[in-house]
Amino acid sequence: MKDILIITNYFPPETGAASNRIFQLGEGLQKHHFKVTVVAPLPNYPNGKIFKSYRGKFKHTSTENKITVHRLWLYASNSKNKLLRLFAMLSYSLSLIWFFLRHNIPKTVIIQSPPLLVAFTSIFFLRSKKRKLILNVSDLWPLAGLELGALKKGLVYQILERIEQFNYKHAHLILGQSQEILNHVISTFPIKETLLYRNFPNFKPPHIIDVPSPSKKLKLVYAGLLGVAQGVYKLCQELDYTTIEFHIYGSGAERTKIENFIAKHPRLDIKYHGELSRNELHQELLRYDVTIIPLLNRIYGSVPSKIFEYARLGLPVVYFGGGEGEAIVKENNLGWVAKAGDYTHLNIVISKLNPVEINYDLKKQIQIKALKTFDYDSQLSQLIETI
Repeated sequence: MKDILIITNYFPPETGAASNRIFQLGEGLQKHHFKVTVVAPLPNYPNGKIFKSYRGKFKHTSTENKITVHRLWLYASNSKNKLLRLFAMLSYSLSLIWFFLRHNIPKTVIIQSPPLLVAFTSIFFLRSKKRKLILNVSDLWPLAGLELGALKKGLVYQILERIEQFNYKHAHLILGQSQEILNHVISTFPIKETLLYRNFPNFKPPHIIDVPSPSKKLKLVYAGLLGVAQGVYKLCQELDYTTIEFHIYGSGAERTKIENFIAKHPRLDIKYHGELSRNELHQELLRYDVTIIPLLNRIYGSVPSKIFEYARLGLPVVYFGGGEGEAIVKENNLGWVAKAGDYTHLNIVISKLNPVEINYDLKKQIQIKALKTFDYDSQLSQLIETI
């Protein structure tokens, strides 16, 4: 049995794509006879507060699905103040150093990036000729921060670029969630070993039930993080509600703004349903006609994992984010695309959708395509062969 350590900033009971991705990776490796240990901060995402059952603890160790999970202290914050956010990341980095000094570290380590500082700390302290470091890159920071408007070019940006390059240089294998990520890495390190490892889901696909919608309106749903990058608040403002109902699930930085907007516009056909567990959410999503996957700005390297999750549910997608994600939706006939950032075009695309035509046959076709093309087990086997 081969020991493997996974270092991450997100892990259940936290919700979201990053948490699901790492849990699924650890569970998959464990089932293939790896002895998996995970190191993560005390749960605090997305609200920036330590979960109630973990408060007052410096560390917490448990065994979950035969995976040993060490949860370390950090200063939790989702403040817009950049210094507080930086201190939060540094605090977890310091806890990691403490952990490295007190534990025997396996010879194979998977490190999640971003956050860049957490990945840098791990690679800096664990690099060794006897140890294989695998960097799992889900977003291209600091470039993504620049495109989101969270960062500006200057000294801080240059420092983050140096950290990014250090991480790539000293990792032995780089996993990228998109081909754009791998292209970015190879442009600087052309002989670096890389592997395309997308965030394919692995839940049991539900049976699609052909239930005619009682509403004449199209039932459109968004489910996920209500963060700045997703731009759901702006979506609420820009959508034309003439032919649609818009339903929202999730939590995040824009939650309060969205709730206030709904309260101030009671005549708009828009509803916020709060946050559900992943299993509960899957059952709820089957009630809707179409889901929307928005990005406020096109982000190079970003491929939202919702594409693969919704396709497995048989839920057609309106994709509104451009880039590689748009290409995946088009190539696999998973739904419709609207020009990134063009809300007029988005409303035109949605207005042409007929709820009667979004039926069992269409949904089943999407689900079959997903099961064939986005196969988690095949991808995991390829990773295991590589490591």
